[in-house]
Amino acid sequence: MIEQEVRTPAPDTGGARPRGATRGLVIGLGVFVALILLRLITGETDITSSGTMGATLALAVPIGMAALGGLWSERSGVVNIGLEGMMTFGTWGAAFGAYFSGNPWLGLLCGVIGGALGGLLHAIATVTFGVDHIVSGVAITILAPGVTRYLSDLLFTDEQGGGATQSPPLPSFPTWSVPGVGKPLGSLENHHWILISDLAGLVRGVLTGLSPITLIAILLVPASFFLLWRTAFGLRLRSCGENPIAAESLGVKVYRMKYAAVVISGGLAGLGGVFLAMVASSNYQEGQVNGRGYIGLAAMIFGNWRPGMVAGGAGLFGYADALQLRGGAGAVHAMLLLIGIGLLALAVWRGYKGRYVAAVISAVVAVGVLLWFFLTDELPREIVTYSPHITTLLVLAFAAQRLRMPAADGMRYRKGEGA
Repeated sequence: MIEQEVRTPAPDTGGARPRGATRGLVIGLGVFVALILLRLITGETDITSSGTMGATLALAVPIGMAALGGLWSERSGVVNIGLEGMMTFGTWGAAFGAYFSGNPWLGLLCGVIGGALGGLLHAIATVTFGVDHIVSGVAITILAPGVTRYLSDLLFTDEQGGGATQSPPLPSFPTWSVPGVGKPLGSLENHHWILISDLAGLVRGVLTGLSPITLIAILLVPASFFLLWRTAFGLRLRSCGENPIAAESLGVKVYRMKYAAVVISGGLAGLGGVFLAMVASSNYQEGQVNGRGYIGLAAMIFGNWRPGMVAGGAGLFGYADALQLRGGAGAVHAMLLLIGIGLLALAVWRGYKGRYVAAVISAVVAVGVLLWFFLTDELPREIVTYSPHITTLLVLAFAAQRLRMPAADGMRYRKGEGA
């Protein structure tokens, strides 16, 4: 009877309902339509161009892998803010494996292993020794740059193009494109027709110049959903994040589940590091992660600890970064109009729900943003450069009230405590 209870999938905790996917598609479609209208109003073609869409996908991959790694860990009840450090281990591991073997696929394997070792260290500290999860994560983030600097100085300094802060040039992955879509869609995009050109830019951006790691990252999102919400293994793992004492009473090996989740979390973060070292760049460089592990955590929180929404959050932050890289100050300035209208709609919705104080605050901020848009022609360079980080803060501020984290996330668990 107990074994049957453990093996039988429980009712969903909020992330596995079919209507969730439909809602996500509707939201995505609504955002895309809003971007089309914004392009028409402002004349900023980079808002929906293939270059921006392709850059969005590329920039979302490392953020998405960090976010997915955080989801795996926190669904088991272990807070993982060491994702930044695990990504750093991944970048160095990719450089080590790819350079000394000459094989990019071995670099991929070594990068994932490097991140997984960082996850293992976090699991030993938090699960076995009961160290505070935040303290352990911060320690790993601080430790990683020092370790990789030492290893780089030891192994890369005498190599051509290498040194204590970077690796020599690395072998690259091939890029793939869907045959026959590049030129025809490019021609449609250049006409700047409403909807047709925008769709052409979207499809062309996501179907050309793809790296194998990008495809692997995309496939890992539904794979994570299936494993966590449609298998007995996932049910056991999630039960450890909701109530480990009850899970233990039903025969779940809680320590084993937590270890597996945190090591997988590190491996996913390491995969994001591989992308940074071997796809986004041609070598490992110190400081290459540049806060993406923390933005990944923000995407995980925005996504409410659910794979599909986490992917959407990564796409949002990737788009903010791509827009400031591809479109510059003009395109980012145009986003003020969209943000202002969105805040006005939020104010109306909150007023309808009877939350009048929140509605007034949203309306005041919306008016300020709209005035900023109409009274200026472009944004200061400093704001444009940090627009992805500003987006992170805004999203977390407005998403905080609807979040539902795992009930035992971050709690110190000792075997037998419930006896």
